[in-house]
Amino acid sequence: MANSASGDSVVDRIVRIIESFPEGSSSLRLSELAETAGLPLTSAHRLVRQLAEHGLLELGVGGNVGLGLRLWELVNRNSPTLALRQAALPFMEDIQQVLNQNVNLAVLDGWEALFVERLSRRGSVANRARVAGRMPVHISSAGLALMASQPRELQAEYLKQFSDPAGKVTADVVRHLLAETVQQGYAQLAGVVDPDTWGIAVPVTDGKRRTVAALGVVVPLAEMRLQALVPALQTAARGIARQLGDQRNA
Repeated sequence: MANSASGDSVVDRIVRIIESFPEGSSSLRLSELAETAGLPLTSAHRLVRQLAEHGLLELGVGGNVGLGLRLWELVNRNSPTLALRQAALPFMEDIQQVLNQNVNLAVLDGWEALFVERLSRRGSVANRARVAGRMPVHISSAGLALMASQPRELQAEYLKQFSDPAGKVTADVVRHLLAETVQQGYAQLAGVVDPDTWGIAVPVTDGKRRTVAALGVVVPLAEMRLQALVPALQTAARGIARQLGDQRNA
C-alpha cells in the first residue's frame, strides 16, 4: 500500500476521514474534515472526491461533505452483527412490551461494550447507550456481563491495563464487580451513568457456550425488581442462543 510523504498509508487517511464525522453530525465542511483528519486540504479534497465517486461520501452545496448512502448500505448488508440482531430483536421486543423501558444488545470490542441494537419508547428512563455507540466496560452492566464471561487470561489483561479517567473506580473494584457478576449470573449497576437508573444485563452464549453478546435493560431505580427482570432476561438470552443456532443450521 502506497504511503504518503508523512509515512501514513492511503488506507490510514481514508479511515481518519470517515472517523472524523462526530456522532449525530450529517456533514462537515471540507476544511473542518481536513483539520479533524489531520490532512492537508489538497489531500483531503482529492480523497473525498474519490470516495464520493464510489458513493462512500457525498459532496453537498457550499463545500459540505457527508457520509454516503452506499457506505451505510455496505455496512448493514455485510455487518457481522446482522444475524445476532435478527435473532435478538423479537425477544427484545417482548421484553420492551412488558417493561415499557429501554432494552439493549451489546458485543465486546476491546475494552468497551459496543451497542449494536437498542429499543426504547416515549416515557422510558434516560439511556446513554446508543446504536453504534460505545461505553467502557466498568460503567456498563452490558460491559460487565460481557467481560465476566471472557477467559481469565483476557480478564487479567483487562484489569492490568485498567484505568478510570474520572479516578473514581479502581481495578480492585472492577475485579469485585466481575466476580459478583460471575457468581450471580448477571451484571447490575445502580446509578453509575445516571443517578436515577439501574442497568441489568445477562450474557448471550452460542452453541459452544461462548459469550457472543449481552442483553440488558435500563429501568428506573425506584422500580427495580430483580426477581422478575433477571429470569425474563435469561429466558430471552436462551431464546436468542437457540435462534442463532437455528440460523447456522439452516
